[in-house]
Amino acid sequence: MVMVINLDQQLVKQIEEICAARGVRLTPQRKRVFELICASLKASSAYELLEQLKATEPQAKPPTVYRALDFLLEQGFIHRVESTNSFIQCCSCNAHKHYSHLLICDKCSNVIELQDDSLVALLADNAEKHGFNITNHVIESHGVCQSCTSEITK
Repeated sequence: MVMVINLDQQLVKQIEEICAARGVRLTPQRKRVFELICASLKASSAYELLEQLKATEPQAKPPTVYRALDFLLEQGFIHRVESTNSFIQCCSCNAHKHYSHLLICDKCSNVIELQDDSLVALLADNAEKHGFNITNHVIESHGVCQSCTSEITK
């Protein structure tokens, strides 16, 4: 079951403005893939997105979705959930560069994005002690969310 949330049109307007300011094109397909990602609390795979996209664009093919995902990742509008090869909306839509910590529910697949500067600082400090320069963080924690935990205890 896919949990659908109301799409914030202000968010779509924000990424349209960011794209215009950067001089990059937010094509209708890119915009639609972003909207599909935002419409779900769970992370979406490329093929799930393709199936949803085909509802409005029957001719859509995998490269259409992959190109849109590449663009959205490059612009910082979405995050890749590495462990499940899926995608979620960035909670700040690249308002500022940040590293995220993703909490992934193994029961319902919902994903919560956290931004914890103290965690990132601790990781950077530990890396520095070993003479290591971090270029990317992938911090994902799997478990059971509060909703699923309360369902188990009922």
